[in-house]
Amino acid sequence: MTLSRWVGLVLLAALLAYAFLLPLIQHGDPLQQDLLQMLQTPNRSHLLGFDHLGRDMLTRLSAALRLSLGLAALCVISALIAGVFTGVLSALYGGWPERLLSIVGDMCLALPGLLLVLLLAAIAPDAPQMLWLGISLVLWVEFFRVTRATLRPVVQAPGMQASKLLGFSAWYRFRHHLWPALAPVLLTLTLFSFSSAIMAVSALGFISVGVRPPTPELGLMMTELLPFAWEAPWLLMQPVAALFLLLISLNLLMKKER
Repeated sequence: MTLSRWVGLVLLAALLAYAFLLPLIQHGDPLQQDLLQMLQTPNRSHLLGFDHLGRDMLTRLSAALRLSLGLAALCVISALIAGVFTGVLSALYGGWPERLLSIVGDMCLALPGLLLVLLLAAIAPDAPQMLWLGISLVLWVEFFRVTRATLRPVVQAPGMQASKLLGFSAWYRFRHHLWPALAPVLLTLTLFSFSSAIMAVSALGFISVGVRPPTPELGLMMTELLPFAWEAPWLLMQPVAALFLLLISLNLLMKKER
């Protein structure tokens, strides 16, 4: 593993530990307000200080990371399962299933990704399910197309044809012929999709779509703290830095060896 991947892995592990292990160590409520503490600077007992409503930023930032990571992971897992399944189906059988799936994919790409999510969110405001559905639909197309394009030559290869003629099961053919060709591409695509999902969740939170106050979310926290950027710049920099480190860790993990 290259140095850049090690750095990305350490960064991601540290962020995951902060997001999911902090509640086990420090039992704080990210929604609890103490107006006497508003905009207080960091100190020994509260390492990241308090926001404009007197809420502990250490607890809120941890909860925001959990929400972003959890929602992004759910979207990527849904898109991966649907995209790989339909991509394998399209590569193996072609014909009308492939044409139908290609039409559905083109329909999902007819609108920019964020606009599609906004349209779905407008149908059911304040429904996280629509946010999940919209981002999953956008990511599904990439998994479908990459899987189909990667497996088309493999399906026509002599080894795959021999396994089919010898009567080996579909699972055997997938495990011994299709998966070895797909796995390296799928890892990079999954990391890229995870990064895109986190950016989408944060961008939508920044314009108050899908996630509403007082729920802690990175993009929403930036919007809430933006009016206090000159008075308490350290507060605005915290969700910005968390998002930056999260994205840079994923991008470092995607770097290939030269």
